Amino acid sequence: PQMFSFNDLLCIFLAVMVTDVVLLDVFNTLGMPTSTTVSMVFELLGGTFILSLLKIATDETGLLGFADLLNTDKALSVILGIFLSVAVAFIFGTVVQWLSRLIFTFNYTSKLKWKIGLFGGIATTCILYFALLKGLKDSSFMTPEYNAWIKENTMYLVGGCFVVSTVLMQVFHWCKINVFKIVIFMGTFALALAFAGNDLVNFVGVPLAAYSAYQDFAANGAGQADTFMMSSLNESAKTPFIFLFLSGVVMVYALATSKKAQNVVKTSVDLSRQDEGEEMFGSSRVARSIVRGANNVNEFFSKYTPKPLVRWIDARFNKDEAILAQGAAFDLVRASINLVLSGLLIALGTSLKLPLSTTYVTFIVAMGSSLADRAWSRESAVFRITGVLNVIGGWFLTAGIAFSACALVTIAMYYGGAVVMALFVFVAVFILIKSNFSTKRKDETDYEEQLFKGIMNAKDKAECWGLLKKHVCATQQEMLDFVWKTYEDVVNGFVDEDLKTLRRAVKRIDAEKSRRKKLRQRELVGMRRIDKRISLEKNTWFHLASNSGEQMLYCLKRMSEPCKEHVDNNFNPLSRECIEEILPVKKKIVDYLMRSERIVEDRDYEHIDALLAEEEAYKQQLSEMRRAQEDRIQMDLSQGLKVSLVYLNLLQETQELLSDLRHYLRAFKRFQQ
Repeated sequence: PQMFSFNDLLCIFLAVMVTDVVLLDVFNTLGMPTSTTVSMVFELLGGTFILSLLKIATDETGLLGFADLLNTDKALSVILGIFLSVAVAFIFGTVVQWLSRLIFTFNYTSKLKWKIGLFGGIATTCILYFALLKGLKDSSFMTPEYNAWIKENTMYLVGGCFVVSTVLMQVFHWCKINVFKIVIFMGTFALALAFAGNDLVNFVGVPLAAYSAYQDFAANGAGQADTFMMSSLNESAKTPFIFLFLSGVVMVYALATSKKAQNVVKTSVDLSRQDEGEEMFGSSRVARSIVRGANNVNEFFSKYTPKPLVRWIDARFNKDEAILAQGAAFDLVRASINLVLSGLLIALGTSLKLPLSTTYVTFIVAMGSSLADRAWSRESAVFRITGVLNVIGGWFLTAGIAFSACALVTIAMYYGGAVVMALFVFVAVFILIKSNFSTKRKDETDYEEQLFKGIMNAKDKAECWGLLKKHVCATQQEMLDFVWKTYEDVVNGFVDEDLKTLRRAVKRIDAEKSRRKKLRQRELVGMRRIDKRISLEKNTWFHLASNSGEQMLYCLKRMSEPCKEHVDNNFNPLSRECIEEILPVKKKIVDYLMRSERIVEDRDYEHIDALLAEEEAYKQQLSEMRRAQEDRIQMDLSQGLKVSLVYLNLLQETQELLSDLRHYLRAFKRFQQ
């Protein structure tokens, strides 16, 4: 810092804060865990790098180098510490959870005996040693005398803590108190303390450094912001307690109220949950290769492992005996390991003064423990691994974006001065407020999400069946709403040669297909949770309705793409005769689709048969229009062949759309009744 002026550092620090707020908000909106430490470190590197280039380029002596302006050794050690923590966390998470499950099994309540006291004693001792003795040794209230006494008596403190806590936990168990819940409570406290000691401190360090720089400039700068060098920042940071306290209050409030925070947590929990359910991510080639390789390795070791040992291990990992609380993703054993181990690893890194990524550690520990718990079955492993790779890829993306964006913002502030600084701050605040308000509106109207949560949490099969019918009804009503609006856009876009409308329709169809796939997976999970007798009776109608809905989307795609391509190529427009023919029919079919939507929304099964009878008249009219168009193609050579074929395809796909709607309504009625 002694090589930079107050104005230089102000540009860097402000650019870091503006970039970090916007970048993290984007990831939080997407529900993707990302590392605040990685973003901050690479933003500082990006801002410093661009100003270093500028200083080196304008240095008349030619003696300045990056080593003079940028602490490259420290930056490299920080980056290596961050990424090495991934491997350490995964290995520890996998090994510790595997050993814990081998000891306790999934039916852990019947196999505790003396083991639970020992487990609680070890967990308590580790938490007190790493989180308190190591984590708090540099706190403001810890005097040198206290630290010296603790260092001299560490072995006695650890040994005494282990004995007392083991006995105490065993007594709790005999008193019918759930020791795992006590460990989880302490683990939560330890993890919160570890986050505060690493993540929060790292983040508030940037504005506090700017505040310290301002205090030094105000006292000694004499108003020369471009020439007053910041040597004072070489000293150890002195953080006022009030800033840390207020930052902690804001963090606690955000954790308790932020929907975005809950979505980020949902991503991590879903990737590590014990049972089958909706998979948030698709399949990727890399994930498929990893699963295939892991299966080959597993078969190799299974072949040479003694069969009695394999059977004994399999008996200890019998997932059918899993004890899960209502709505829980995994049991208390894994929850204890995730919290305690994450907190310990973060506290250890903090004690070594490494700003490791708390996000990396907690997420990867959870992934390692879920792998050890056999939560990744062959049915879900490829989706879970794809999700993990997406999250890790997002971290690398965070690093690249943070470096580049902060460099650009820094140089813009450097040359733009106070006006550009104020503009960037305004933009960041505006984006943050707008994003939070849009998230609240989305959450308030997300009826399907609440229904699905109810299905997953329902213990009564009859209640689950009722919620599932509501979920199917809501999703199918939305699908029909999409169908008639998109059909109307396609026909109008083709008739009016509106390329923008047609492009939007094609994109919306692709997005809706992906959404329908996700919703169908959810409903299939729900079908597995209802009574088996009802499931066998309704399964056929559920799949028939879902398949018919997908076919309607394919009809829209097959009619929209040729229309878009035709208009995009500026081919001949549709003749006036055809336009006057198709518009009244379009109006009738849109009205028919809207009435079908209202019947599904109201679950008015009595009028479905009458609606189906009406559909035959529309199909007959479309058949006549097709024959007339075929005659025009043969007889009227002045009409363009390309536009005639597109129009003929539009009529044919409209007729097919009505046929699929017929199958859908019949199946929907039989499923809901």
